[in-house]
Order: sequence, then C-alpha cells, then structure tokens
Amino acid sequence: MISISEWHKIGVGTTGFGIFFILFGILLYFDSVLLAFGNRHKLKGTSFFLGGVVIVLLRWPLLGMLLETYGFLSLFKGFFPVVFGFLGNASDIPFLSVLFRRLQGTSSMV
Repeated sequence: MISISEWHKIGVGTTGFGIFFILFGILLYFDSVLLAFGNRHKLKGTSFFLGGVVIVLLRWPLLGMLLETYGFLSLFKGFFPVVFGFLGNASDIPFLSVLFRRLQGTSSMV
C-alpha cells in the first residue's frame, strides 16, 4: 500500500481547487449571454485588436501593432476622460494638472 503524507493531501486538494476554478472560469468565459451583453457595442474594437494579434502572429508586426493600437483606443475611449480627470486632480504639478483637465473634456463613461 502507498503511504500518503499530509503534503500529498494538501497538494491533491490544492490541485483539485485549481482545476475546479479553471473549468468554472472557462464556463463563464464562454457563456453566450455574458459575451453578448459585454461585447456587442465593442465589437469593432475587439475585432481590430484580435485581428492585430493574428497579423502579428502571421509575421507582419508593424501592421499588427497599428491594428492593435486602434483596437485598444476604440475599446477604451470612454475610459480615457476618467483617467485624465483623475491625473489632473491627483497631480500637484501646475502644467500637468491643467493639461490633464483639458484632456478630460466633458464626456463621461455613463
């Protein structure tokens, strides 16, 4: 008979939890309702970003990086005013705070 130490038991338990959470994450990732709810209005940015990744893998790095940059900017364009507003309020440097407040604009994420 094989003797199982406490370390083996802990390792088997930790591995079991890891496998469970990986499978649960995959299940949630491929849930069609969550995918449709989260990405329908961001389809253009997502497709450009993933297309850029594919183009980089096909050995066209400059074009792929440009597509990824455009996809990234179109995905997170609603978040940039929030970031600039935070940086404008958080920085005590006079020139940068004025610059970030101008970049913030009037648009918001909501």
